[in-house]
Amino acid sequence: MRDEWGLNADEREKVKAELTLAVNAGFIEDAGLEAVEMRRRKKNEKLQNRLKEGKIVYGITCYGKPAYLQHELTKFRLDFVSGKAAGYAYKVITGEEKERFYRENQDLFTRYFGDIFPYEDVEDVIEKRIREEEYYGLVQDILCQRP
Repeated sequence: MRDEWGLNADEREKVKAELTLAVNAGFIEDAGLEAVEMRRRKKNEKLQNRLKEGKIVYGITCYGKPAYLQHELTKFRLDFVSGKAAGYAYKVITGEEKERFYRENQDLFTRYFGDIFPYEDVEDVIEKRIREEEYYGLVQDILCQRP
């Protein structure tokens, strides 16, 4: 059974863990879904005001609960991957780790006709994928700490 956010019980626990990580990273101050709802309403109000002022709004002009939650979680993940977590000591990613990731995940770097992007062209992407794995590892750590 899904709740008003479109989540089942397991998904809800994962979302709570991601919101907790967002607090720990300094992206938000409150990890509760009530706070997410307040941010959603504020965002919708801001978008509606921009429309009333005749300004251009790209994308969604009014977020529903599930859409806003996904928007926010995606933004937190991207901010983390981009190195914006305040006070978080990111692990150092060595060139060796990036090269190993490249070798082990060739399918991610293969074009339609089977040719592979050169390592130099995708090095930044590799680093972000490794950071994304770090992010999901931290989410798992938070989930494991819950009673």
